[in-house]
Amino acid sequence: MIPLSLEAVAAAVGGRLCDVSDASVLVTAPAVVDSRRVEPGGLFAALPGEHTDGHAFAADAVKAGAVAVLAARPVGVPAVVVDDVLDALAALARTVLAAVPEATVIGLTGSAGKTSTKDLLAQVLPELGPTIATVKSFNGELGMPLAVTHLDQDVRYIVLEMGARGIGHITHLTRIAPPSVGLVLNVGTAHVGEFGGQEQIAQAKGELVEALPANGLAVLNADDPLVAAMASRTSARVLTFGVENDADVRAVDVTLDASGRASFTLTAAGTRARVGLSLHGVHHVSNALAAAAVAVGLGAGVEKTAAALSRAVLVASGRMEVTDRPDGVRIINDAFNANPDSMKAALTALEAMADGRRTIAVLGEMKELGADGGEEHRQVGRLVAAAGIHVLIVVGDDDARAMADAAQQGNPQLKVVGAHDRDQALALVNDLIQPGDIVLVKGSHSVGLEHTAVRLTQPDTMASSRDR
Repeated sequence: MIPLSLEAVAAAVGGRLCDVSDASVLVTAPAVVDSRRVEPGGLFAALPGEHTDGHAFAADAVKAGAVAVLAARPVGVPAVVVDDVLDALAALARTVLAAVPEATVIGLTGSAGKTSTKDLLAQVLPELGPTIATVKSFNGELGMPLAVTHLDQDVRYIVLEMGARGIGHITHLTRIAPPSVGLVLNVGTAHVGEFGGQEQIAQAKGELVEALPANGLAVLNADDPLVAAMASRTSARVLTFGVENDADVRAVDVTLDASGRASFTLTAAGTRARVGLSLHGVHHVSNALAAAAVAVGLGAGVEKTAAALSRAVLVASGRMEVTDRPDGVRIINDAFNANPDSMKAALTALEAMADGRRTIAVLGEMKELGADGGEEHRQVGRLVAAAGIHVLIVVGDDDARAMADAAQQGNPQLKVVGAHDRDQALALVNDLIQPGDIVLVKGSHSVGLEHTAVRLTQPDTMASSRDR
């Protein structure tokens, strides 16, 4: 983090110092909200958690090396006391960014693929200069400011994933960290129940390009009509990417290997270069194109960009994370989250990887789909049937049953079983699995299937499977 004295931090966030003996002491490490992740010289932000209040861990954080606590009340250790800790973090992020005017802020949003694309950008942009990015999928009014506090004077590119739960949310995030580059991946049906429809989702996502300056860069998906239409909402230069439609940055000659890894020819600025991705799933072609478009738009060479994409590795867990077990079983952990678009992508990847092997899909319910939820689950069931999946395990209640019924109707030979929760799903897989199978595990985060997927890769689970 940019070194700031406690006095400067207090001024930046509109707070007052409490129990501070020396206001000139410097904060030199990032802010955190988990006292277990405090770095020496850091700042601990005391926020109420799901089960406890961060203020209770203030003393532990200082003992672990925090210079002070950002708190809503005095806590008996050095603190910057503010009216609202979340608002104070936003103000701190703005101050840190202002101290590094050379850093280019790249904001990205979309209904699917944000974290994977962010991770690709973090591995491609270092060709142009030192780069940092948001951690995991921390993309809201808390995670994004925390990411900004990792900024130092050497960083030239900061990639910030921006999520939205409604109209105005991305506008709020862009006021915390004004972007010079805005990337919009897609407008799908994730969270459609919260937004009220795809048009509202498009309205919210487009707030990113509206925030760009006239000398900025908007990178838009030419294959998504709702995204392509956002060109009219920005005064910035527009660069498009796509596979199906004409675009400034394109992928042609796309192929998949037996493990579902895509290769393609990247074309941009009159130059062509071959890319071989190590990531599983053809949907990563679009993510890779998006990252390439940003890099090329910022001045990177096409050949170097293609080489960086080919070297890129999976960073985030639970997103098409493939593990091959000693008994020949392949586990595909795509269970971090799910929506209709990502379900389709995952099933396409499973079908591509099958290569004559038996396939098992463990699919949890998709949340926040509103009134269309039942039909969206039935559509996933139809996709399962069409993909020739051999075994379907659905996890959940009414929507899971709708998925199961549609899949069975589409393919009467398909074996379909239901589970109420992640533990029952694990037991069912262990009962049904055979050496050499490929197992896809996917569902909304709240269903908890990440736990199921991880357990399926562990030795004790493998042993129990072999013993049955």
